[in-house]
Amino acid sequence: MPVKLGLGLPQMKQYDLGPDVATVARAAEQAGYESLWVFERILFPEPATQGLYNIPGLPWPDQYRGVADPLVTLTLAAAASERARLGTSVLVAPLHIPFQLARSLASLDAASGGRVVAGLGTGWSLDEYAAASVAPFEKRGAVLDELLDVCAAVWGPDPVSYEGELTTIAPSEVGPKPARPIPVYLPANSGRATRRLVERADGWIPVAMGAEQLADQWRKVRDAAAESGRERPIDVCARVNAQYSPKPYEGDDRRAFQGSVAQIVEDLAAHAETGVPEFLLDLQSTTRDAAELVDVATEVYEAARAAGI
Repeated sequence: MPVKLGLGLPQMKQYDLGPDVATVARAAEQAGYESLWVFERILFPEPATQGLYNIPGLPWPDQYRGVADPLVTLTLAAAASERARLGTSVLVAPLHIPFQLARSLASLDAASGGRVVAGLGTGWSLDEYAAASVAPFEKRGAVLDELLDVCAAVWGPDPVSYEGELTTIAPSEVGPKPARPIPVYLPANSGRATRRLVERADGWIPVAMGAEQLADQWRKVRDAAAESGRERPIDVCARVNAQYSPKPYEGDDRRAFQGSVAQIVEDLAAHAETGVPEFLLDLQSTTRDAAELVDVATEVYEAARAAGI
């Protein structure tokens, strides 16, 4: 059975948010993509106090100078599309006030007819935590846990009530409610995160950087689920941060999903062999504008399906 394919929406500085999100969302549905995705970066520190992903010396990409708000972007995509699921990979949960984020996701799900997938993580940027002023970085896990609690309460039946460290909800009616239970996807990049995923989430959101690595991670998640006695399956959508080039990448140092459409599809085929059922292709960082993003995304989708992926 072919894998599901999703596409990252244009949020970076080279795109015109208003027309480009709608254009790409419509074109992606027409091409056959089954989901549309956003990510979150709220600022670009100068000078950077941390390397990208907290890797010392790794520079932040220039395209991060002005990344559009993920929920605004998804709202634009919802208005321009009809069937595609609308996912976040990821929202940095501790940058948001839990009650407000829960209500925003519920409203978007109600407005889109039940298409939201809430991918949540804890992030890594100390500057982003300082700017958001919700909670210190050291409490990121506890904030994510509280957010999950608040979402379960707000999305559930009235009266809603909750008392936590950040949030107190007196017994209240809170609406609108989601059109259906919103799936929550979480990472599994540590033992604690894997336990949270197995115990509390509907799906897993890894980053695909190598087929062997992804297969090993997926096996560990399944093993953890079996050890915990979890019976319901874990959905998966692996993020692919592709670096497209019109010409094939030559050299032994090529990384996964770097190069031409044919090379990206070849890597996708290898990763699909892991049994992961869905991949989010984020092509936006190396395409010049919405027109090129649409062209490359369509070509990748058609080539993948022609290859039986």
